[in-house]
Amino acid sequence: MATIFTKIIKGEIPCYKIAENDDYFAFLDINPLRAGHTLVVSKRETDYIFDLEDVYLAGMIIFSKKIAVAIKSAIPCNRIGVAILGLEVPHAHIHLVPMDTMEDINFRNPKLKFTVEEFKDIANKISLKVIL
Repeated sequence: MATIFTKIIKGEIPCYKIAENDDYFAFLDINPLRAGHTLVVSKRETDYIFDLEDVYLAGMIIFSKKIAVAIKSAIPCNRIGVAILGLEVPHAHIHLVPMDTMEDINFRNPKLKFTVEEFKDIANKISLKVIL
């Protein structure tokens, strides 16, 4: 059965896309910790990120770095935090979260709410900075 991320990748569920290539897909988290909170997902439907082949996992990290550079360029912050949790959706993914303090990447924090237009604006600002 396809995961929600597979459905997003295939365009069956809408998202605020940042970038994609043949192997990976980046889009805004719809329950963000901070503006610009982005998910990078494997286009391979693999549950556990460390079950990915080494070369594919390395490629995912390199793709994530390019997205993180774009986020940092578009969203004022000190750093981009990286989290790999893997329990919420059974599909390998990486959270990229703009942060100024350690507390900004605490997943117990209340999630932010944005309008459709705000999400589109954030996604556009980041996607314009992506260099693949």
